[in-house]
Amino acid sequence: MTSPSTEATHRRLAVLIDADNTTPGIAEALLAEIAKYGVASVKRIYGDWTQPNLKGWKDVLVTLAIQPIQQFGYTSGKNATDSAMIIDAMDLLYTNRFDGFCLVSSDSDFTRLASRLRESGLDVFGFGERKTPTSLVSACDKFIYLDVLRAPAASDDGKRVKGDAQLNADARLLALFRDGIESTADDEGWAALGGVGQIIGKQAPDFDPRNYGYKKLSDLAAAITSFEVEHRRHEDGRSRGIYIRIKRSAARKR
Repeated sequence: MTSPSTEATHRRLAVLIDADNTTPGIAEALLAEIAKYGVASVKRIYGDWTQPNLKGWKDVLVTLAIQPIQQFGYTSGKNATDSAMIIDAMDLLYTNRFDGFCLVSSDSDFTRLASRLRESGLDVFGFGERKTPTSLVSACDKFIYLDVLRAPAASDDGKRVKGDAQLNADARLLALFRDGIESTADDEGWAALGGVGQIIGKQAPDFDPRNYGYKKLSDLAAAITSFEVEHRRHEDGRSRGIYIRIKRSAARKR
C-alpha cells in the first residue's frame, strides 16, 4: 500500500507540515510528490507566524491552499509546534476520515506519532532532510528525502549521485536487491522487478532510486553489474514485464 498506484487516487491523506523544519521553496514539488500517493484532503502547516523566519511562506500558502496553524513559542528554546501537530494529528485520526498521513519534518519527536498512526492501520508517508534520525524514517511506511525533489534526476542532466564503482560497492543497496530477488525468484532465479521493489520498500522505507540519481528502479537495477535485467513481452503482446536475477558469477562470490 505504500507505492504509487491507481489505488492512490482514492487514498485520502492528511498533510501536516512542520514549518520550522521545511522551506517554502520545496512546497510545490512536495505536493506534487504527495499526489502520487493520494489526495491531500487536509493541508496544514504549523509554526509561529509572528516570527520573521517564516515570512517566505506567505505567498506559497495562498497559492497552494495550505492552512497555516498559529502556535506561539511560549518558552524560549522550546518548539511548541511539535505538540500542536501531534494533537491535530490525533484529532484527525479519530475522525476516521483518512487513509493515511503525510508528516513533513526532520524532527525525531514525531517518531511516536508515526508509529501510533500505523498502529491504527493508516499509511504514513514521511518527508524530511537527510539529517532525519533513523527512528523517524523507520517509523514510516515510506520516507522521501526532500533533496530528491529539489534536484533534477540523473536522466535529465546526466549526473549521478554515485558513480558506477560506488554504486556496485554499496553493500546495503546490494543486500536489499539480493533479499528482494531471493524472496520472489522462480526456479531459474528470475524475479519480477516490481515485486522486488515492494520487498525493498518494506525493508527500507527511505529507499528511492532517486537517492542514487535514477528516476526508475529499472534504471538503477541495470546499472548494478551484479544483476541481470531482462525485458519480456507478455502473452498479450502489448504489455511488458521487467525481470531481474543475480548473475551467476556474483552468486558464486557470496
